[in-house]
Amino acid sequence: MPKAELHLHLDGSVRPATALELARERGLDEGIDLDAMRDRLTAPERCADQAELLRAFDLPIAILQDAESLQRVAAELVWDVASDGTRYAEIRWAPAVHTGKGLSLQDVIEAVVRGVHHATQMTADSGVSPPIIRLIAVAIRTHDPETSRRVATTAAGFLGRGVTGFDLAGVEAAMPDPMAHREAFVVARAMGLGLTVHAGEWDGPSQVRQALELRPTRIAHGAVAADDPELVMELIRRGVTLDLAPTSNVQAGIYADVAEHPLARLLRAGVPITLSTDDRTVSTLTLPREYGRVRMKLGLSFADLWRMNRQAVEVAFLHDDEKARDALRQELTEFERSEPLVTAA
Repeated sequence: MPKAELHLHLDGSVRPATALELARERGLDEGIDLDAMRDRLTAPERCADQAELLRAFDLPIAILQDAESLQRVAAELVWDVASDGTRYAEIRWAPAVHTGKGLSLQDVIEAVVRGVHHATQMTADSGVSPPIIRLIAVAIRTHDPETSRRVATTAAGFLGRGVTGFDLAGVEAAMPDPMAHREAFVVARAMGLGLTVHAGEWDGPSQVRQALELRPTRIAHGAVAADDPELVMELIRRGVTLDLAPTSNVQAGIYADVAEHPLARLLRAGVPITLSTDDRTVSTLTLPREYGRVRMKLGLSFADLWRMNRQAVEVAFLHDDEKARDALRQELTEFERSEPLVTAA
């Protein structure tokens, strides 16, 4: 099944073997072996809260402080995405957290862009159908608003080279009000970046409501909106898509099990939603596995899965290349003709 994934973090998807090699080269491995590295990069099946989940990112961020490492992990993630049969993916990361050892924001984004471009070319040269990749630059809630504005401005300079989106993420409890970063979103919108916001991994529907004040077209997570009928209607009215990641939400302590996740309720209520892994390594997950998990745990049909997949193509940040969106639509349509299960009632 040709798939699209819109919510995928670079630093949450580093191959453990690569992380170990890079850590050893940089004196950050602390003598651990591959199994121990894998444990360091993987969050518990259920954390106490979002903050505990995000600790799994500490070591990858420490490792990814030079252009070589950033370029390599970006390239490898393209290959991993392609191996899932994913035809389109948006990879996101926070450039400002990778400047601790002298890289500028420009350097950080350049390295990731180069890695994606190189891997896309290599997959094509090897006979593998290369996925279409776009990048989302993320600002961090606990950073100062000026840093967020600079991330938006620098990222917009890469429009046409793969960067097409802007996001806000981080520990919601530490900085509940996203409007502190409003100016960065004003800049990003004016310069042509698509807008999304992480919200709803802490404090329930109120966080999703606050995120809507930034006028994003998509919300990363946001499943807790299901607990607020008025908010559900607001999402439908405004056509805001929720890029859901049920396994990640369980890890963040929001739900006890994927079986309790409101994805199916939101879908049947008419809220636009898509399905993603969030983090391949942190969650020990692939996109096909997450599709299988929600189908089994939530009783979704193949048609339900396909509906989310179609939505992902429609709301993808491909405003820089509508011909690419049309090509993806055509590919999905051709698959529908050969696989009646995806459109069965």
